Amino acid sequence: MNPAYGPNPWQQTSWDARAACNFVFGGVGAGLIVFAVLFGAGGLALKGLVLAGLALVGLGLFCVWTEIGRPLRALHVFINPRSSWMTREALSATLLFPAGLAAAAAVPGFAWVAAGLALAFVYCQGRMLQAAKGIPAWREPLVVPLIVVTAVAEGGGVFFVAAPLGGGGTPPLDALLGAMLLLRVLLWFAYRRRLAGTVAPPARVALDAAGRLLQLAGTLAPLVLIALVASGAASGAAAAALMAIAGLAAALGGAYVKYALVTRAGFNQGFMLARLPVRGSR
Repeated sequence: MNPAYGPNPWQQTSWDARAACNFVFGGVGAGLIVFAVLFGAGGLALKGLVLAGLALVGLGLFCVWTEIGRPLRALHVFINPRSSWMTREALSATLLFPAGLAAAAAVPGFAWVAAGLALAFVYCQGRMLQAAKGIPAWREPLVVPLIVVTAVAEGGGVFFVAAPLGGGGTPPLDALLGAMLLLRVLLWFAYRRRLAGTVAPPARVALDAAGRLLQLAGTLAPLVLIALVASGAASGAAAAALMAIAGLAAALGGAYVKYALVTRAGFNQGFMLARLPVRGSR
């Protein structure tokens, strides 16, 4: 037995940076597909954005595949859809790729199907994380909407990084990105408040450091830039550049939070015995 095992929490070792990359790249890719569909892009713009989203989802899945001790047994992930959110994530990804390719090929109706499957994919990711009941930072129910909203905000950020190539964004999408950033940080505050006193000190330090980055670089800075564009202080190429910077900051802030959550805050609660044996009692 590991000498570190005992009543004090210790960090899990099953998921490392490769698993975190599945949440990061998968979330960004799924969110990008959602924003591309909401943008109403068509032709080469839709094709490029959707294919980029699928590539990011695929990259995330490839990262987690490299983590498997026996990669040739990866297909075993599909055998337990009744109770495994990892299986459901794999199934939603399996459906997302053909739907995304059909959307990229401009098959009518498939753009919205791809967007729905992208949301289902990140929802499964959130539920997969929450299913780790022994880790307080993961089992909190608010982690599910936090993962979903963070994915959409990240994808929106990458969308605005690429928007100048497709003719730029629109004021409603600017407002949607701002709303997702506000919702994300509000969920973060609620999530951290619910965790107060339940996580190990090293996990708390990691979460607080990630939270500061999320609040300042990932939320406040992008919101200021979005407000500048909305006020008319910048227009044309300058407005597109400011939105691209805002999008990059929004995406990187969310990505770091998920990376820290998986790799640095994954401390379990240690051994807990509800009842201890007492000599002489039944």
